[in-house]
Amino acid sequence: MFTGIITDQGRIAQLEQRGDLRARIETSYDTAGIDIGASIACDGVCLTVVALGENWFDMEISAETVSKTNLGSWAEGRTINLERALKVGDELGGHIVSGHVDGVALITAVTDEGDSTRITFEVPEALARFIAPKGSVALNGTSLTVNEVDGASFGINLISHTKDVTTWGRAAVGDKVNLEIDTLARYVARLNELS
Repeated sequence: MFTGIITDQGRIAQLEQRGDLRARIETSYDTAGIDIGASIACDGVCLTVVALGENWFDMEISAETVSKTNLGSWAEGRTINLERALKVGDELGGHIVSGHVDGVALITAVTDEGDSTRITFEVPEALARFIAPKGSVALNGTSLTVNEVDGASFGINLISHTKDVTTWGRAAVGDKVNLEIDTLARYVARLNELS
């Protein structure tokens, strides 16, 4: 489990197709405190550490994961959002995030509003019903609040701090981002289907 509070920006140092995709991520995390088998959210996708060294860790990424996320567009040198798994007793500053991406959202507009930036996304129709004004979503692993919803389109607002400590400062129209809907929204929708 994660919180959607990004704690590092990693850099993709190496990508290799070995049956599954293998990625080496450079990080400022103290890798001496990371175990083989640990979960780390990489752009919001929960991945398992399979090897590590000083200032880097490797992840194996299945074809299923690549097909459901934006990881197929990863390239060496790209910067990604990182979050270590939640530990019992940690502060829950965002919302409960599983790292199980539901789909990909497309950035359709980026507009500066003072020091903040408003970003509009288009999502698959099947996921749009789970997104509500003032609800939470995880986008590339970042816990964000939905401002408004219009059909399959929704907007969020980024403060300058978020843009500085995540990859969101480089967001552009046409970018595809990993979307995880709020777990609570998923269960409420399921309960409504059963009623």
